[in-house]
Amino acid sequence: MNEQTISKEERILRAVKFTLTSVIKDTATTPGLKHPLSDKTIEDLRHCLVLISERERELLADRGEAMAMRPRFVDEPTPGHAEVSLSSIKGRKKKGTS
Repeated sequence: MNEQTISKEERILRAVKFTLTSVIKDTATTPGLKHPLSDKTIEDLRHCLVLISERERELLADRGEAMAMRPRFVDEPTPGHAEVSLSSIKGRKKKGTS
């Protein structure tokens, strides 16, 4: 999905999500220290991010697309990608040979 195919609402949701996650990263503290944000504010941030994610899923579902923004490991197979092991094709004979 490129910037031309997403709606204005999706661009707003993305901008708000990135801003909220930046605030969270910028205010992160080392373990054992008191966080500068109140527990209520942290809970509100979580709630906002959940609402944003739910709306993003709804918008994608309306277009018939799946949410594929989950990070993947380099060696992790992608959904719908079939893998063929070498052992499954090693013993096969080529067509036309006996």
